[in-house]
Amino acid sequence: MPIPEGKTFEFLDESHLRPEFLETFNFDSPGQLIITETREFSAVCPFSGLPDYAYLKIEYYPEGGKCVELKSLKYYIISFRNVGIYQEAATKRIYRDLKKLLQTPRLRVTTVYNTRGGFDTTCVEGSL
Repeated sequence: MPIPEGKTFEFLDESHLRPEFLETFNFDSPGQLIITETREFSAVCPFSGLPDYAYLKIEYYPEGGKCVELKSLKYYIISFRNVGIYQEAATKRIYRDLKKLLQTPRLRVTTVYNTRGGFDTTCVEGSL
């Protein structure tokens, strides 16, 4: 379906993502698996300008002695809301930002996107 003349969808570029919102707290339990999940992840498809919604799962072992503070994670995740980024790139970006923050080799980020155009997409970055 073509976009009506004079109507456009506006979205931001990746420079508007806010990894500086992420904060940690010290946690000494490197053998404990931490799983954080939300069904409220959204970004914008840079091809169509339409929203992509996903279930997001973050799994890690705090081998770097740090845990991500959840309120800061929520603000970071919300920063994706109006950014044009492909599904695969969003998953990789979250992984990269958390890897840098947590300094753990055992991190996995999974996104399961709502069906779009008859296709289901699941993206997984990292390993435990």
